Amino acid sequence: MEANQVYIERCDKETENLLAEEGQAFLSNPIDYLLSHKNEFVYIEATPFNEIGVDALSIEIDDIFGMYDVMLGLKLPKKLEPSIKAFLNQELQGEDIKFDLMFDQNDGLWNVNFTLNFLPDFRESMTFQEAFTSIYEFLAKLVKEVKQ
Repeated sequence: MEANQVYIERCDKETENLLAEEGQAFLSNPIDYLLSHKNEFVYIEATPFNEIGVDALSIEIDDIFGMYDVMLGLKLPKKLEPSIKAFLNQELQGEDIKFDLMFDQNDGLWNVNFTLNFLPDFRESMTFQEAFTSIYEFLAKLVKEVKQ
C-alpha cells in the first residue's frame, strides 16, 4: 500500500477519540504494539480495501482473551449471508472460532468482526503492514467467492 492510498489513526478504545494520525512508517511496527497499548485501536482506510467494498477497518486487542480483533464494514448484499458465514467458518482456523456478522439495514453493509489470530498466516510478530495485507487478501478472497 502506497502512502497516498492509506490513512491511519490511533484512537482511544473507550472514547474513540483520536490520539494521533500516523504516517506510512507506522505500518512497520509489529502488531504486538497493541499489547502494550491495550487502550488503543488502529483505524485504517486504504484504496485497496475500498476496491473490495471495505470503507475502513480497525484492529485492537480483546481485553479478555488477548486476541487481535478486526472490525469492518463490508458492502455485500444481505442475501449473501449464508455464503459469507460458510466462507468464514471454512477459512478461519483455530479452536473456538468466533466471528460476528450483522447486517446494517441503514448503511446497507455487513458489520464484520473476526479474530486476526485465526487467519492461516497469522504470526504474533507480524507488522501492521503484514497484518493489513493478510486481512486484505482474506477479504478479497471472501468477496470473490461469495459473488460467484
